[in-house]
Amino acid sequence: MGLLRTLAIIVIVYYAIKFIGRYILPLFVRKIVDNVEKKMRDQQQQYQNRQEKPTGKVGETVIAKKPSDYKEGNKNVGDYVDYEEVKDDK
Repeated sequence: MGLLRTLAIIVIVYYAIKFIGRYILPLFVRKIVDNVEKKMRDQQQQYQNRQEKPTGKVGETVIAKKPSDYKEGNKNVGDYVDYEEVKDDK
């Protein structure tokens, strides 16, 4: 009786996996591919719109990012030690 039950469970699991792989899995994969395709299409359209509509005149230089303020280093780091190179005559 235990052997028949085990075989029945194995057969049921096998057909369940086969059903999922054949009918349900392609639906999920198709949905994922459609989402990725839509994102790529939107990115391409944004890139093309940016290329078609220049914001300035021809030859004009536009700086898109404001440079950060220059900060001086800490003056209290330590003393500067001047050294001379010593040649070894052996």
